[in-house]
Amino acid sequence: MQGSRLYQQVAEKLAAAIAAGDYPPGTRLPAERKLAERFEVSRPTVREAIIALELAGCVEVKGGSGVYVVDAEAGSFKPTDTDIGPFEILQARIMFEGEAAGLAAREMSDKEVAELEQLLQEMIAENATDAKAEVADEKFHLHIARGTHNDAVVSVCEHLWQLRNSSTVSARILEKVRQAGSKPRIEEHRRILEAIKRRDVEGARNAMRDHLQRVVQQLLDATEAEALEAARREVDAARQRFALP
Repeated sequence: MQGSRLYQQVAEKLAAAIAAGDYPPGTRLPAERKLAERFEVSRPTVREAIIALELAGCVEVKGGSGVYVVDAEAGSFKPTDTDIGPFEILQARIMFEGEAAGLAAREMSDKEVAELEQLLQEMIAENATDAKAEVADEKFHLHIARGTHNDAVVSVCEHLWQLRNSSTVSARILEKVRQAGSKPRIEEHRRILEAIKRRDVEGARNAMRDHLQRVVQQLLDATEAEALEAARREVDAARQRFALP
């Protein structure tokens, strides 16, 4: 499969299989690994596809049990053209925000660095109050982009955040991250800030990339937990079937 929205292609093919009767209402979908093999994609792509179908009301994700078909009319599922998956958005952010941090380390004024430090304090306060909007996190990242004094860089970074905020699939996965107890990592942002304060171009670039790579891992961990629990139940059920009386 090729295309910039691979998870949407998988969701459409899976919806078509449901509509064709391969997976009748009430049945559990195959394990994530098997679906990844069937569609020749990565497991994160399957997760995004499942969440897209869940949001459309085609399937239901039952924690610790698996993914169940609830709508036989799933063949009518049509993804929105603008709904880019969170893993693709993060991959782009690693590329662009990493370079933006390096450029900001060279171009930011002392006043802008002080403002970035204040935004870190806002993040600390936001974490302490269990805020869900993570407003300070976005402000921190976009302040760095604006600190490059390059309108093209600012435009790209702002657009990536707009994609993140408008994607229903991203919102659902981020909600799973929050439910798992994850919050913006203060120390990672502090390392970015300190590198910029030192005017360390390479250090700022690497600190930003490392931070966003960990965000990717947070998303993987949050979605993996459900998949692992479902797999564990499958193994337990198999043990019971073959246990000696």
